[in-house]
Amino acid sequence: MSIDTDVDETVDTGYDDVEDFEADSVSLFEGDEGGLEYAQRQALVSLLKQRFISARTHPRDWQVLVENERVFRSRLNDLFLDLQVDRAREVAWKRQAQAEGGGRFPTLLHDTAWSREETLVLVHLRDRLRAGLAGGDARVYVDRDDLLDYVASYRPTHATDESGDEKRARNAVVSVAKAGLLIATAAEDRFEISEAVEPLLPLELLQELLEALQKANGTEPEAADAAPDADLFEADTQEDAE
Repeated sequence: MSIDTDVDETVDTGYDDVEDFEADSVSLFEGDEGGLEYAQRQALVSLLKQRFISARTHPRDWQVLVENERVFRSRLNDLFLDLQVDRAREVAWKRQAQAEGGGRFPTLLHDTAWSREETLVLVHLRDRLRAGLAGGDARVYVDRDDLLDYVASYRPTHATDESGDEKRARNAVVSVAKAGLLIATAAEDRFEISEAVEPLLPLELLQELLEALQKANGTEPEAADAAPDADLFEADTQEDAE
């Protein structure tokens, strides 16, 4: 089981600062005809290279982006990309623009697929994040064993390779952490759940994934399982549509 997502596979969480540029300079090298200042270019590169940027993971880039959102949107549109900004959760990401009337634009992004186990980890993270925030937690944490147990709960009854299944589940946790959706803490097996999980995994996709997973396991999806915390999900869907 997998889902296709347009993302750039190159991950680079930092950059070298160049201190001898003036903050408002737009001429950074010989023959430079760009129109962005140095900090704006840094933020744009981060946005192109990462799955997302947030106030938590990229504070400088996030601040530059929200102060110049129209500029960034224009630059991405020139590349057939659409800027997505969730100011409430302080997360920004890009998506492939969709051509009106069908057809496809050229793309710089790679079509990658989450594995079955990675998908389950993401579904559980979204559910845990919603529950924690609804309970008043400013930050929500999850243990590695909790994630492994959740993945194991979707293990088909006919599966016999328990060792291989556990290895794939552990690798899935590592992959999701590498994507920036799990934030390491002082404890090796404990993570903070990134606020980016929710906007990157909307309700419609969550329901589709859970239904497909249950069908793959030979069971019919039930409403409660397909949409945990359904009332909160529905409220978000209506708000987004306004």
